[in-house]
Amino acid sequence: MIDAHLHVDLLNPAFLKRLAPDVVGNPRNMAEALGKEMAEAGITQALAMGREQGTDEDPLGIRGTLEVARFVPGLHPVGVADCCRTDSAHMGRAEEELRQRRVKALKVYAGYTPAGPDDPTYWPYYQLADRYGLPVIVHTGDTPVARAKVRFAHPLLVDEVAVEFPAVRFVMAHFGYPWLTDAAEVVYKNDNVWVDLSGLLMGDRDFFEDPARDKMLGRLVERVAEALDYMGKPDRVLYGTDWPLVPMRAYRDFIHRIIPEENWSMVFEENARKLFAL
Repeated sequence: MIDAHLHVDLLNPAFLKRLAPDVVGNPRNMAEALGKEMAEAGITQALAMGREQGTDEDPLGIRGTLEVARFVPGLHPVGVADCCRTDSAHMGRAEEELRQRRVKALKVYAGYTPAGPDDPTYWPYYQLADRYGLPVIVHTGDTPVARAKVRFAHPLLVDEVAVEFPAVRFVMAHFGYPWLTDAAEVVYKNDNVWVDLSGLLMGDRDFFEDPARDKMLGRLVERVAEALDYMGKPDRVLYGTDWPLVPMRAYRDFIHRIIPEENWSMVFEENARKLFAL
């Protein structure tokens, strides 16, 4: 199986709650924690989102991921498209990273950054994605950060750029939740848009196993399944967790409830393998 959306180089406190203090900032310990959960869940490859902001030395925010990937076979970095850094010098450094072919996609942290994915400040990154044949993953929907602005993360904004850049393949992370129907329509309409199912929930193992949450989880399963039925494109759906916000095995079992078993091979592996050339 392939986890198309997780994090190992972390700045946001909301992502750190499930990790021991000696894991954060320690590549070897992070790799050990991640590798254990990947093995338990049957994950063989994964895409790790880069830091929200790059630097001159690390323009795509992937150095921390690369450090962890030294100890985790099958872990691939996703570079960050930073709308606040689009000067020619920065874009030149970003393109040099892409030339090395270590990055499997670019990530737009819409909502966390002060512009939606349709803002022209992102267009130089989409042009690079087109040039190097890379998908662009866009955060859509809810966020655990109170200071984020969710209007920038609405899935309908992805429709804008999917039309403007028809050769670029866009992934709406988190299926635009809670705007599931809007996200489904964007995929239904556009031939160059995918969704991933990461981050629909946050919680530890007890959260997923608590009988008191059965009805809530069941309602969410029904809502997501209904949106996927409307979309009608199982070949455009990717499995992801948003680890460490959730335990991998528990989240895998939750997504199993949503996806018909005949589509498991596509959603849990084949679609990501094709899209990201894994």
